[in-house]
Amino acid sequence: MTRRRGYRLDDQVGFVLRQAQQRHAALFASLMIEGLTPTQWAALAKLAEAGATSQNRLGRLTAMDAATIKGVVDRLILRGLARAAVDVEDARRRLVELTAEGAEVFARAEPFAHEITQATLAPLSEEERRALLELLKRLA
Repeated sequence: MTRRRGYRLDDQVGFVLRQAQQRHAALFASLMIEGLTPTQWAALAKLAEAGATSQNRLGRLTAMDAATIKGVVDRLILRGLARAAVDVEDARRRLVELTAEGAEVFARAEPFAHEITQATLAPLSEEERRALLELLKRLA
């Protein structure tokens, strides 16, 4: 059998991104408090940043599809970290916001989120970290 040259999986962006994501996910799982998942943390963080917002908009802000954000919001509600209500101005919209407990959990978890980011980026210099984030934003 002839080996085809020119394509090495180890040099492919998708493969390397997946490896980096797996490393980050392992760090997240080991360091994040309250059993928060990455998607739950993303929703909490965005709600803390944006305040009450529609579930649909929250999905867009956190890069989650409608089914995923619904499940995430439902789990946050079950945990008492968020609440949802029908928008009085548009009954088709479901408004989501943090509860007082959700805001408190966010405040306690935020330092751990920073630690996760620092651990993920630890092999890079400050300049490399900024460059990586800028380049990834251009790909997103």
